[in-house]
Amino acid sequence: QVQLLISGGGLVQAGGSLRLSCAASGGTFSWYAMGWFRQAPGKEREFVAAISRLGRTTIYEDSIKGRVTISRDNAKNTLYLQMNSLKPEDTAVYYCAAGGSLTSSIDAYAYWGQGTQVTVSS
Repeated sequence: QVQLLISGGGLVQAGGSLRLSCAASGGTFSWYAMGWFRQAPGKEREFVAAISRLGRTTIYEDSIKGRVTISRDNAKNTLYLQMNSLKPEDTAVYYCAAGGSLTSSIDAYAYWGQGTQVTVSS
């Protein structure tokens, strides 16, 4: 069973950048497709981006595509999300997740990080 620990959230002004990291332990990181999701207050958790086991394929939610980049370093057992040109509507708790296949479906991810708050001020 893999454990996921997220770091890198915080407060940033609109137009700024943040990089989230998700460190995995307790499992073989490269066995898992990895995803980032977010949940804004009063809203359902939604897909942001996902990456295949070896990092060769990525998928993004359409509205955020072009402003975020998902990547992974299997040697370091770490997943990243680089977010640029942040907007107030990006404010949410961000989660990383590990699953068996590359998909945007929340239900396909079995293991979840604890979440980190990202707040974008206007």
